Amino acid sequence: MKILITGTAGFIGFSLAKVLLNDGWEVVGIDNFNDYYDVKLKEDRNKILEENKNFKLYRLDISNLEELKKVFKENKFDKVCHLAAQAGVRYSIDNPYVYADANLVGFVNMINLVKDAGIKQFVYASSSSVYGDTSKVPFNEKEDVSKPISLYATTKKANELIAYTYHHLFGLKTIGLRFFTVYGPWGRPDMAIFKFAQQMSKGEEIPVYNYGKDMKRDFTYIDDIVDGIIKAIDCDYDNEVFNLGKGDPDELGEMINIIEKHMGMKAKKDLLPMQKGDVLITYSDTYKAKKMLGYNPKITLNEGIEKFVEWFKQYYNIK
Repeated sequence: MKILITGTAGFIGFSLAKVLLNDGWEVVGIDNFNDYYDVKLKEDRNKILEENKNFKLYRLDISNLEELKKVFKENKFDKVCHLAAQAGVRYSIDNPYVYADANLVGFVNMINLVKDAGIKQFVYASSSSVYGDTSKVPFNEKEDVSKPISLYATTKKANELIAYTYHHLFGLKTIGLRFFTVYGPWGRPDMAIFKFAQQMSKGEEIPVYNYGKDMKRDFTYIDDIVDGIIKAIDCDYDNEVFNLGKGDPDELGEMINIIEKHMGMKAKKDLLPMQKGDVLITYSDTYKAKKMLGYNPKITLNEGIEKFVEWFKQYYNIK
């Protein structure tokens, strides 16, 4: 099987590509290696993928339609998994145009080329951010998500609407995956677990929002997420959206305690007010994904952070 994965230098795209390559898939990757976070980390992920003869990379921006057309002209894909996007809730407040290019123009480019190529299914990344600042937990896929509170979330909700439209108009099978706070080895440095470990290792203060009160996140380990994506790629539904989370949120304070334990050091905390576009809790209802995909997240926060810290210390040569 030959699959196109966008965002293969990113955390989730890299992790998915690595598993599929090990399973004997032929993987074509796309990434623009932007500098939203450390480009060296992206290059190091890519080096691992390029060790496999069944991996081929295109360095391009998905908002560039002409460049993207060449990829589809030069390859015949059995499957497509679109994970490339401009990530980050807070970053979207100050950099709106980047999100319009990557998450809207890029998404339309991808889904339209998939349709034109006659590929039957389009699997894409959505986000738990679409739920906005709701107090109704756990977050269920049937809930109204028409009031996002960040531009990033708005673009992800728009992606789901565009996917529905393409299913309705052209019969394209579309599967959207709402990811919940993904972490693990080779993760994103802008995400809390990675960022806190990095700041602690340098003796810097860690920013703790809402003064550390009542903040909970549905921290989901990367292996569980990849397993869910592969199950989505293998499914045959017409037009669905699934939550991919652990289904059991953890308190921010507990997450910090676990990092301290495995890093072997105490965190210096900078207690700050709530940030614009942020929410108090994320909590996935995973019933639908379990029932329809066979999704079954297994890794606890303690196990996941232990695995992450082991990788982190090795990658940054921390004793």
